[in-house]
Amino acid sequence: MLIDNHNRTINYLRLAVTDRCNLRCNYCMPSEGINFVKNDKLLTIEELEKISEILVEQGIDKIRITGGEPFVRKDLMALLRHLTKFEGLKDISVTTNASLIGPHIDELKALGIKNINVSLDAINRETFERITRRDQYDTVHGNLIRLITEGFNVRVNFIVLDGQNEQDIIPILEVMKHYPVSIRFLEEMPFNGGSKSFQHIKWDYKAILAHIANHFPDYRKLESPKTSTSINYQIEGHKSTFGLIPSFSRTFCGSCNRLRVTATGDVITCLYGKPMANLREIVRGQNTEEDLKQAILKAVGARAKTGFEAQQEHSKVFDSSMTSIGG
Repeated sequence: MLIDNHNRTINYLRLAVTDRCNLRCNYCMPSEGINFVKNDKLLTIEELEKISEILVEQGIDKIRITGGEPFVRKDLMALLRHLTKFEGLKDISVTTNASLIGPHIDELKALGIKNINVSLDAINRETFERITRRDQYDTVHGNLIRLITEGFNVRVNFIVLDGQNEQDIIPILEVMKHYPVSIRFLEEMPFNGGSKSFQHIKWDYKAILAHIANHFPDYRKLESPKTSTSINYQIEGHKSTFGLIPSFSRTFCGSCNRLRVTATGDVITCLYGKPMANLREIVRGQNTEEDLKQAILKAVGARAKTGFEAQQEHSKVFDSSMTSIGG
């Protein structure tokens, strides 16, 4: 079992398989993109499998596959097939922009991988294309509806961007009220490849809730697990639920159970913190599995208590793009 230096149990791994993405969302990276890492710096599928296996042995029982966009990676399904064989791994999930998932939906269902987070920051076509800088609206929405109707546990992640998509908050709740979906509204974070900097945001989780409550006053708060990053609610008469994720305010740090491994092997113990180790170098060097385990234990044993503390130790944290950190 992985226990950090603040006595928090770490059982949830966010595993990035690529830093590449086929969209160019304006809050994630500049219009010209970022300098993606060379392929030889990315963890291979075999290395991802080995690292995952060791982490599961150490107590990780939930793995979320992230990117970049995971399905940009052609060999992703090979990794997912392998992960389903791990005893002790209770949950495998994927975060995706849903533009490339279509051909894989049947196999995901057959593998029992039913928890899919869809990053979707607009329900309106014009808003979607302005934010993503790509013409993928029909594909994304078609795949989203297919996932919902075929029984996947779908969460829609909607980052509220001041002056860009706040007008879509109520419409997306209206559209999704007929489906058993969770729409989760996230505060914007400055992980955008240096294209924008800010010290505060207009649309924090309290402002988002006030906006929703103004249109849907009949809502109730739902019970959530202690380790949940979202504060969850349901509107009267809606099959869907909605959640608020204080990703900028960071109110959930005290119960954080997450560990990140980037596509290049960096171990990140806090989204706002600097890498604590690089597992790629260990896996590719003349090292044993015990060396890998000890590097993970050392990283987990030196975690910042909160995201604010981690940020103080990492002055260049906001120079990164979310696609390189791992979502």
